[in-house]
Amino acid sequence: MPLGPEATARLLAEGRVHQCPGAPETCVKVVAVAELPSRFGEFQVVAFWNEHERQDHAAFVHGDVLGRERVLVRLHSECLTGDAIGSLRCDCRDQLLASLERVAEAEAGVVLYLRQEGRGIGFANKIRAYQLQDQGYDTVEANEALGFRADEREYGIAAHMLNALHVRSIEIMTNNPAKIEDLRRHGVQIDGRIPLVIPPQPSDRAYLETKQRKLGHLLDLEQLDASGATSSGSTR
Repeated sequence: MPLGPEATARLLAEGRVHQCPGAPETCVKVVAVAELPSRFGEFQVVAFWNEHERQDHAAFVHGDVLGRERVLVRLHSECLTGDAIGSLRCDCRDQLLASLERVAEAEAGVVLYLRQEGRGIGFANKIRAYQLQDQGYDTVEANEALGFRADEREYGIAAHMLNALHVRSIEIMTNNPAKIEDLRRHGVQIDGRIPLVIPPQPSDRAYLETKQRKLGHLLDLEQLDASGATSSGSTR
């Protein structure tokens, strides 16, 4: 069952009075909720607003997640080139589609869409990093050459969004241990991890190898090469 009228009214009412004096950078509030039928199934979209950064984020909710435990959750950082244009430099689009499919099959789940383009460095800097990658840098080296950390993302906003949705605990779809650690640091109870691995393609293999080698992502590319299989499926 989706979020009913009473649950929706509750989220909106809480959003109207919500304040976070102690941590404005991660403070988000619910500002709108709407039905969102999709090619994957029935969702509701919840719009969040961060007043401090003047930025919006989205939660795509399947089923009634309020007060539930072990909710299936995917945190997806925005990737315009992959998500919208179908870039083959990364596996972002495939991960997004696979996670929407998995959540739609679950009794209840959430895909959080976070406005953290380019591992948090923004769109223009991501394209600058692409330029460096075209010259032989890997993704980590390119970010660092531009004066950034390898990954500038943090997940306090995601934790706040889950709290606003009254999600009590989650099973998270991720290959990134740092994401799990940061969510736990922000108070999210994680009951399990579900891999979301897309088989490597020639165009993104170096990208995935760098995530495995330098960022500690839990990827077994050799096994994927041998089996040609993935637990999440691929849309490529």
